[in-house]
Amino acid sequence: MLTGSTDTTAFLHPHFSSSATLVLQTTLFALLLYLAGKVVKFIRWRIQTDRVFLQQPGPPQRHWLFGSFKNMPDDAHERLDMFIDWCNTYSREKGFVRLWSTFWRPLIVACHPSSMRSILKTAEPKPLNMRSGYRTLRDWLGDGLLISGGEKWARNRRLLTPAFHFDILKPYIHVYNDSAGVFVDKLAQFARTKQEFELFQHVCQCTLDIILRCAFSYEIDVQKDGETHPYVVAVNDLATNNSMRLRRPFLSPDIIFYRTAMGRKYKKDCDYVHSVAEDIIQKRRETLKKLGSTEHRKYLDFLDILLTAKDDNGLGLSDLDIRNEVDTFLFEGHDTTASAISWILYSLAEHPECQARCQEEIDALLGDRDNLEWSDLPHLEYLTMCIKEGMRMYCPVAIVARVTTKDLKMADITVPPGINVMINIWMLHHNEEVWGPDHWEFKPERFSKENCAKMDPYQFVPFSGGPRNCIGQNFAMNEEKVVLAKLLHNFRFQLVPGFKVRRRLAAVMRAENGIMMTVERRKPHGGETDV
Repeated sequence: MLTGSTDTTAFLHPHFSSSATLVLQTTLFALLLYLAGKVVKFIRWRIQTDRVFLQQPGPPQRHWLFGSFKNMPDDAHERLDMFIDWCNTYSREKGFVRLWSTFWRPLIVACHPSSMRSILKTAEPKPLNMRSGYRTLRDWLGDGLLISGGEKWARNRRLLTPAFHFDILKPYIHVYNDSAGVFVDKLAQFARTKQEFELFQHVCQCTLDIILRCAFSYEIDVQKDGETHPYVVAVNDLATNNSMRLRRPFLSPDIIFYRTAMGRKYKKDCDYVHSVAEDIIQKRRETLKKLGSTEHRKYLDFLDILLTAKDDNGLGLSDLDIRNEVDTFLFEGHDTTASAISWILYSLAEHPECQARCQEEIDALLGDRDNLEWSDLPHLEYLTMCIKEGMRMYCPVAIVARVTTKDLKMADITVPPGINVMINIWMLHHNEEVWGPDHWEFKPERFSKENCAKMDPYQFVPFSGGPRNCIGQNFAMNEEKVVLAKLLHNFRFQLVPGFKVRRRLAAVMRAENGIMMTVERRKPHGGETDV
């Protein structure tokens, strides 16, 4: 005890501890200098951004924490309407709206072809700061094409582009037909019983079946398992919880979020979808080993290309890269397409005259056939117009975000580096200056050949645009045409009387209360209803 006391006294003696004190003082001084530098840099950045953005068109609210979003309605349907109000109130002057994500951080919202062109023609990365939705998706989707940036994104995009070549996509039409046929059989039961059903969940099972079979040659009874299939449930919960987390700033830090019940559920769902992806990859590797090469396969699918792709240096994708891309395409390849198909059917049920015209076109093309051929797709002209108008009115992906890494010219201002740019496709597709005061009306003729020829290429961007556009957009459009043609050839879709849809934006555009439908069986060529 005495020895310990003597040692402690010696340690605390000024002469003994002078060197330690000097080191501590130097460290503290350096830390203060570093912090002072950061403060000065932040103040200069604030002055610069305020000088640029204070006078730009946008709502005046500037809450210290929530910025322009302090008075955002709690109701998801009303929030989407507020976006459109902002667009049609403030974007007329310069083609964009200035918001504040916090008191000090500006947010530029592109919602006109001119501002869309400025940002979409670049390959600027996605923001991954604390409040970014992409950062919170990272634990789920990793650094796949959706989230990655820079050289990693450019390299992986080059490696994956061959997976969506015409020759790869063409054989998929047989899968589209087969999976849509299973869906037709399910709907036939509802037609016989005249039972009401919620549309989105059944479409979602069909599109998941298609992406699993086309992209991964992976067959499970996802449509027969119904809405209880654990992957469908997990993806829906992940998207919902991610959206809820973004609306609660105190859940932004991972250290807090993953200690909540929601965070633990999110982690559990992430682990599950990752296990599905890893199982798919492992089974394909085993198959490729047995075959010895890909030459024995009828066609290469997306996963084959993921596993065999090599860059100019002969390097392929890492195991984690492959899993990230599988997770990304499993989600984006079924949920976004399901959203599009569901809202298109909703629009056609709301407008039976447009539905009947689609059916006339499909009946004339198919005759006694029920399956479509690749050569049929270009002849579905009116259906394609309805698909595009449905995706204009209810774009599956309403918002995309980027962050500037260098000066960006937009209208008469220069957006400096480090500024988030919201590419608000929802606002663009309901911009009165672009689409007219009837933008809420379902009018497929907007997309006639004559009107499309006059259309600005950045006026309609359901798949984004520029170098970071959706790599699978041709796959998705072909899938939508086949599934919709098969369904409309067999059924007449009707909304449940008195049903009012409530839009909800999660990871994709959904309906808060579902889309309630009934179906009536058709005979080929528009004959009388089967009983």
